[in-house]
Amino acid sequence: MSVESDVTSEAPAAAAPAPAAPAGNPALLGLATFLPGALSLALWLVGYLPAADLGGIAPAVLFSSGLFLLISCIWASRLGASAVAAIFGTFSAFWLSLGVLVAALTNGWLGLAEGNQALPTFLLSWLIVFVALTLATLRLPLVFTVGFVLVDITVALVLAFALTGTQLFATLAGVGAFAFCAVFAYIWFDGMGQELGGKAMAMGSPIQK
Repeated sequence: MSVESDVTSEAPAAAAPAPAAPAGNPALLGLATFLPGALSLALWLVGYLPAADLGGIAPAVLFSSGLFLLISCIWASRLGASAVAAIFGTFSAFWLSLGVLVAALTNGWLGLAEGNQALPTFLLSWLIVFVALTLATLRLPLVFTVGFVLVDITVALVLAFALTGTQLFATLAGVGAFAFCAVFAYIWFDGMGQELGGKAMAMGSPIQK
């Protein structure tokens, strides 16, 4: 066989592109595991879980929402989806730090005790971050903005409860938490449906083009 025929026969193989690695959708994991921590917090805020049992939400907050949102963040980052990774990473940081703070307050770690300013300081800091996140993501479909605005309102109401001790603020915050859980569950249903071959659900037009 000649050299020319060898080169000719190898050319198509060399030109054939390598099959793309499956990308997947980290939002399916991130949204699903966001919900247990958020629902646990909502149930505590509306009084389903007694106020003295605040530490009972720590496992869902830390190991479901916090840990698996971090995994979703890393997954999205590896896919080059920087905005998605930033959103999941932000919420992962919130849930992980909230879980640690709740555990510290209920167990007297780090010299903290219930009634000091640690929780209001934490909530105020995160309220600023979440409002900034809401404004930075106005180019997303409207349903995402609605979810983020409900998160902002909920954190603001929890902050008011932490500062005043007024139970009405806690109850309203719980209602807000259930509301944003419903919004993010809707987004999760849309993503899961599309992954299984269904049609996209209505998401609304972005506020900012």
